[in-house]
Amino acid sequence: MSEERAEHRQADAPPQAAAGSAPERAQALGASAAPERAQPASEPEAAPGASPADALRERVVEVLRTVYDPEIPVDIYELGLVYEVEVREGGRVYIRMTLTSPMCPVAESLPPEVEAKVRAIEGVGDVELDLVWDPPWQPSMMSEAARLELGM
Repeated sequence: MSEERAEHRQADAPPQAAAGSAPERAQALGASAAPERAQPASEPEAAPGASPADALRERVVEVLRTVYDPEIPVDIYELGLVYEVEVREGGRVYIRMTLTSPMCPVAESLPPEVEAKVRAIEGVGDVELDLVWDPPWQPSMMSEAARLELGM
């Protein structure tokens, strides 16, 4: 494993209060917004003969789909919290993601969980997780499956 350490960077953003239960929180986050997606949540499976980087990226996405915000019964990938996954030279994985709010109760625990789970994937040399607040997360970033799961 390389000696590089993952970097956690948090941009300053004004705090936003979160509602209690998942439906209340989704409603407080503007769940009635028109469904527009910043990034598709469904990733195609790596094609036969895909490059090792593409195959590793698909394994990373599979693992990201096992990480949940405990207050929302949808994984972080389908919620649209993951903006970018890039596999770089030497199996280094770069993830750019956000949270539903800077005041999210799991702001301190979720990024390290993501980093640890991705780091445990065979072939991953290092993980750089960039926690960003711009663009701010919006319910329109959720996949159709996530909206259905939350009853939207």
